Amino acid sequence: QLEESGGASVQAGGSLRLSCGTSGYTDSRFSRLYVGWFRQAPGHEREGVACISPDGSTCYADSVQGRFTISKDNAKKTLYLQMNSLKPVDTAVYYCATFNGGVSGDLKDILSMPEVFTYWGQGTQVTVSA
Repeated sequence: QLEESGGASVQAGGSLRLSCGTSGYTDSRFSRLYVGWFRQAPGHEREGVACISPDGSTCYADSVQGRFTISKDNAKKTLYLQMNSLKPVDTAVYYCATFNGGVSGDLKDILSMPEVFTYWGQGTQVTVSA
């Protein structure tokens, strides 16, 4: 089970840190998770934003590269998305998602493959005003 928090309304240029608490994972299984953060704005398709592999490799959508940072704390079994230099176009509901398994090909490919993610949170709203 996944539960996001940290969404809020901020002004452009501001920062937010989203958290995704997890439950039901053993230490071993959590450490082997692939994690993704996705977002969906009204009238738009769901978009992959960032991902992290079990070995800590990360990937980012071009639109957030250099502004967002994904991380996970294995001890707390919590996932994070640090968002800096926020823009109005970042306004969306943000979701965390996970799966256990492997990735063939480039890690970043999973941002366009939401179907491989097994578990999803309920989402948290991020609103960025100009």
